[in-house]
Amino acid sequence: MTSSIMNDSRENLAASLRTALATIVLCGGLYPLFIFGFARFATPESASGSMLRDRTGKIVGSRLVAQDFTQPGYFRPRPSAVKYNAAGAGGSNLSPAGPEIRERAVKTVADFGADAQRPLPADLAAASGSGLDPVISLKAALFQAQRVASARGFALADVEAMVSRHAEREKIFWIGEGVVNVLALNMELDALQNKNTPSRP
Repeated sequence: MTSSIMNDSRENLAASLRTALATIVLCGGLYPLFIFGFARFATPESASGSMLRDRTGKIVGSRLVAQDFTQPGYFRPRPSAVKYNAAGAGGSNLSPAGPEIRERAVKTVADFGADAQRPLPADLAAASGSGLDPVISLKAALFQAQRVASARGFALADVEAMVSRHAEREKIFWIGEGVVNVLALNMELDALQNKNTPSRP
């Protein structure tokens, strides 16, 4: 009787191990490889991290991750509680009613030169949950257009038209006002600046 029970236990253990091994191979190996291969075929850009390259082919960043832009000739993304570090994505965990949030918002409003007559769009004053939000609202981009145009010597109308084109591309199902990918917009500005800059003899 004892021998029969032990044999049954060994058989059950062996069957369990075979099932576990098959599950690991199927769910931990073959299925991810299939999904990755399908994604590479169907959407190669996003499967590779949605990387953006400059005119020389150098990768300058991802469409999915915000970068810090501080020079006046660039559009700025939303504030980041993690200083745009993709390895440490997250919010600040500060209380919305706490003084730290208020102080940060007041400083941000002052940095953008906003006032009662020209209020700062909300997404430029508040950090996103990840701290890496790559897009801003159309209103937030247009708010910065004057500063960027002046710093680069561009006509304001040209910069605003560029912003509107980017917002149109980022619309979901062609509804709403759209959002603007900050890195993509800044790259287009650099490309236009380089095109308009005469080459030295």
